[in-house]
Amino acid sequence: MPLWDKLPLEQSPAGAAQQWFVGPHGERVAADETAAAMESDVRDLHDPCRWGLSAKATSTVGARLYEFWLRFRDCFTTRTRDTSTHAYHYLRGQLTMDNERNFANIARNITGDDGQALQHFMANSPWSGQAVFGQMQAEIKATVALAQGSTLMLDESADEKAGTHNAGASRQYNGRMGKVDVCRVDTCLTYANGGLWAMVDGELFLPEEWFGAAFAQTRRELGIPPERTFETKIALGLKMVKRVKAQGVPFDLLACDALYGRDSQFRADVDAAGVLYAAQVPADTNVYVSEPQVGVPEKRGKRGRPRTRLHVLSRQRPHEVRGLARHPQTVWQQVMVRYTERGRLAADFAVQRVWTVAAGKRPRVEWLVMRREAQGDCSYTLLNAPEDTPHERLIAWSCRRYFIERTFEDAKTEIGWDEFQAQKYRAGEHHLALTAASLWFVAQTKLAWAQAYPRDPDLARALAVEVLPALSTANVRELLKAVLPVPQLTLEQATDLVITHLVKRTRSTSSRLMSQMKPYDSS
Repeated sequence: MPLWDKLPLEQSPAGAAQQWFVGPHGERVAADETAAAMESDVRDLHDPCRWGLSAKATSTVGARLYEFWLRFRDCFTTRTRDTSTHAYHYLRGQLTMDNERNFANIARNITGDDGQALQHFMANSPWSGQAVFGQMQAEIKATVALAQGSTLMLDESADEKAGTHNAGASRQYNGRMGKVDVCRVDTCLTYANGGLWAMVDGELFLPEEWFGAAFAQTRRELGIPPERTFETKIALGLKMVKRVKAQGVPFDLLACDALYGRDSQFRADVDAAGVLYAAQVPADTNVYVSEPQVGVPEKRGKRGRPRTRLHVLSRQRPHEVRGLARHPQTVWQQVMVRYTERGRLAADFAVQRVWTVAAGKRPRVEWLVMRREAQGDCSYTLLNAPEDTPHERLIAWSCRRYFIERTFEDAKTEIGWDEFQAQKYRAGEHHLALTAASLWFVAQTKLAWAQAYPRDPDLARALAVEVLPALSTANVRELLKAVLPVPQLTLEQATDLVITHLVKRTRSTSSRLMSQMKPYDSS
């Protein structure tokens, strides 16, 4: 890759040209004029309108959240009751509180009550989390700006737990911790386009042991739907991809990590569904550099059954993808991946046409994109793109999975996805759906403001950068907290809440004592 040209230096930190004059002591800067110009430019750089943050936009962000909830309101009603206001309170709590966003604290801070009604709404009310995802998918489908260039990303997120009393909790791999531990795992589909990202589908993964006889009572107590059967994460992911595609959600590419990419049948199923994919694969994945001949081997001898499974008949050997990366004939090129706050992110890439063979299957031709970081670490991605796809596009597609990390980071750091504490299955389903709704509200807000209030293009030049930073989820939350501040309780209200809490704890203790007492035997 050619060296980048140096950025032009500004004439001063504020971008203002210095003025000079000649006095009795020689040539010097007109300090007063320069200081005034710099102070003026600093004030100008902080003009909200230049950043697309007009007073009209920021002052109505609270009303925008209310209107957002109104569009989703029907998702939270049941046949007999309309408790949808609890959804608004939950969304507001997620977006304006900074920590400990459990049922009791959200109710205490937003509505001032003890949280029993909100807890029932989240843990017991039969509204459907899939209905919330359906509304989001319909709105994405109707958004013209997302019709091209969108990426669907499949991944899972684990949340460590202290025991198996939470729905889906089991000893399984926790990618966040990098080890096997007791955790619950959500399999999720996220969605990104440029500086926008959201979550469009998700389901709790239930390990196979949860469907055994030992967990029968636990399944009933935690409300695991009777119709649910064991599905692997790969099967769950494929089901969600097909579900989103059937709803007409526009996307150009499915990106996934090696958990899914290493499964050749998953890649074949995605390809058969008419979906373009960029799937990461492990370093020991075997590929062929030329198409191998496959067929049914001839039977040897007269004994035994005739052979029916396909095998590779030609003599060429497969190569591990890490071996191709080390091969001296592999041609690398340096490509800029994206702009970051630390500058331009670049890496070395190599692209090669390869064939993969699953057991008993015919060869499939795919593109292999190899990426080598400056430290020497390599990653590998297989794509089912057409043969005439330019290498630059293949490389760009192989890098799109980055946005799933941004989605999960925002969901946990800013929205409180990982602060979930309830045990029941339905509570987890509802929490996931409302977390996704909060992310979609932020994405919609960013898009609406960018379209209605464009930024001043001269800002980048004035600040000596090529791309201005996008509005973040944290930025939107700061503005929302300003117009919808968390109510402050009076001393009397706080005292009443404390007493109510103490009474409920005492009654709970009394109830347990009563259950532990044995009938008195007079004999």
